[in-house]
Amino acid sequence: MPPLLEIKNVVKNYDGKTPVLEGVSLELNKGEVIVLIGPSGCGKSTLLRCINGLEEIQGGSISLDGEVIDYKKKDLTKLRQKIGMVFQSYELFPHMTIIENIILAPTKVGGVGRESAKKEALKLLEKVGLAHKANAYPRELSGGQKQRVAIVRALAMHPEILLFDEVTAALDPEMVREVLDVMLELAKQGSTMMIVTHEMQFAEAVADRVYFLDKGNIVETGRPKSFFTSPKTERARQFLNIFEFESIKDENEEYNI
Repeated sequence: MPPLLEIKNVVKNYDGKTPVLEGVSLELNKGEVIVLIGPSGCGKSTLLRCINGLEEIQGGSISLDGEVIDYKKKDLTKLRQKIGMVFQSYELFPHMTIIENIILAPTKVGGVGRESAKKEALKLLEKVGLAHKANAYPRELSGGQKQRVAIVRALAMHPEILLFDEVTAALDPEMVREVLDVMLELAKQGSTMMIVTHEMQFAEAVADRVYFLDKGNIVETGRPKSFFTSPKTERARQFLNIFEFESIKDENEEYNI
């Protein structure tokens, strides 16, 4: 069975000289969770933005469902219906209620009726424990609540793939867990996801495969248990030592999936 998403030798640069991504290749299968880790500036977030058509690539190709994405097209709306992205900064419209934020894309882009969209939005909000906030405004929510709403907004378009770009980086520590719990539940339900995160224990718990990037290259990839307990490259070992990472023990694991 061919991969749902195939990235081949992708090159990205901003000034025509300094590459942010240098020939990156990877595959994402349906129902799989891939986690991208690495130091700041290594190209993780840029790769997600290229996949979603927010950045144009200068070399290589990205294919979805076997079809190469044409970045020359001005209208990438159909692509973004298939690939949902959740950002670090929520990107909620402050003048709209939570439910209006969620139904905007399904009604304006997806052609869903307003009442049907509202009904589904309420169901999704219920799943993340926020149905009671449907008529609130973003300013009335905590950071963790806003991020859960952002996840619901992405889910409302029924994407084939969900991209998460360091969605807990701007949150207070006590709010991080509530967002990660939603993502863990999505993984349990078989969602196809690519996640950029600095939460190493979460990465080990949720990932089917881990990719370690540095300076625009994939330095190492592997199954989470082997990668986090015995990385093959010195660069990966150095990176993990910075986090003083200790492998999750079965008898005392923080995340359970």
